[in-house]
Amino acid sequence: MYKILLTLFLPLLALSLAQAYNRPNVLLISIDDLNDWTGGLGGHPQARTPNIDRLAERGTLFANAHCQSPVCNPSRASLMTGRHPHTSGVYFLGPDLEQAPLLADLDTLPERFAKNGYQTLAAGKLFHTKDARFFQEYGGSMGGFGPRPKEKISQPHGHPLWDWGQFPDKDEEMPDFKIASWAVEKLETMPADSETPFFMGVGFYRPHVPMFAPKKWFDFFPLDEIQLPEVKDDDRDDLSDYSIALTNEEHVSPEHEWVVSAGQWEHAVQSYLASIAFADHCLGMVLDALDASPHRENTIVVLFSDHGFHLGEKQRWAKRTIWEDGDRVPLIFAAPGFPAGQKTAKPAQLLDIFPTLLELTGLPEDSTQEGHSLVPLLKNPQAEWPHVSLSSFGRGNYAVRSEHFRYIHYLDGSEEFYDHRKDPHEWTNLAESDDQALQATIQEHRQHLPKEEAEVLPGSSTGHNAYEAASRLVKE
Repeated sequence: MYKILLTLFLPLLALSLAQAYNRPNVLLISIDDLNDWTGGLGGHPQARTPNIDRLAERGTLFANAHCQSPVCNPSRASLMTGRHPHTSGVYFLGPDLEQAPLLADLDTLPERFAKNGYQTLAAGKLFHTKDARFFQEYGGSMGGFGPRPKEKISQPHGHPLWDWGQFPDKDEEMPDFKIASWAVEKLETMPADSETPFFMGVGFYRPHVPMFAPKKWFDFFPLDEIQLPEVKDDDRDDLSDYSIALTNEEHVSPEHEWVVSAGQWEHAVQSYLASIAFADHCLGMVLDALDASPHRENTIVVLFSDHGFHLGEKQRWAKRTIWEDGDRVPLIFAAPGFPAGQKTAKPAQLLDIFPTLLELTGLPEDSTQEGHSLVPLLKNPQAEWPHVSLSSFGRGNYAVRSEHFRYIHYLDGSEEFYDHRKDPHEWTNLAESDDQALQATIQEHRQHLPKEEAEVLPGSSTGHNAYEAASRLVKE
């Protein structure tokens, strides 16, 4: 009997070990504050992103992907824990993930992989802060948002990070170049025959402000040829006072009126495009190193941005809005064994990254995750997909994005509704339309609003300040 059991058990053990050793690696790449200005998403006709585009050709581009909050900290906390901001209470720039009672004891994405036998390592910005806590090896921030000149170049007032222009002289002085070089070295030296798969995070800082890049990246975008975003002067006439207050008050970004009057609009757009092109180049360094390594055929590559960014649309600059420009993000999955060159318009969320990677790597499913595995869409981009994307900017303020529509509900009860088939710029608010069929569609979107909402955890960020300023309108 013993020999019979051993004969049955050993092949199963061998198969189990072989599966563990053959688990795919994961390369998770973040580009900070990148909106839809990429070739595949078509957000700006002059965007230069050949490496983002070639990665999309290797996998699936989610052309209707959205963050869970248009601010770095809550977006990344949500992605890394699989929890919505309205579940955790982390709606704004603070508190950090480990200070949130409902998140502090959860496995983050890299910690879950480490517990399942992966070697985890990273450099740059994957979390909002304290990345070293979450990875077994952390290469550093490499200077973060630096370097910066002694005096501001373009915006003399305001927050010290809010500036743009040509600086410094060489790519090698930029943190993102150093981060990419770190990743290249790791990919070149990672043993091909290792029995331990790796989970590598690469977090680039550009095009986050300050929108600095060396001169050669600006040369791709001559200032006198810059195309500005399409903006309507009366775009906000059909919005509530609360909506405008929430997105305009108490923020550190410059006012659109100042950018225009100072003659800086073209220069700022040029700087954002140059910063994107530079970040894309750094991405290309990493992809080239992966392709030259023995890990190319056994590595899942995921690229995302943490939220969108306004450059004048709706008379707004920066993030912190749940309109399309503040909410939409690039999201690409390139996984071994799945079709390449795909694009889907089904709604996806950054929250979906965690459960998708669990399924792709064969790790145990986690039923507590609030996102959904995107594997069905990796197999068939047109598959039936009942899910929507849900974003928030403070308790009571939500955007529901389906395949064709965006529905917004604010704390004061005001609403917005946009049909993206006819109105991709979200210029016409249809929330008060007399069309009964349209009202039925709006009601369908209302059903996705959360039934329970965590209170806003304390903090003193600009998001907190804007939310409190707008909330006073509700109380008055």
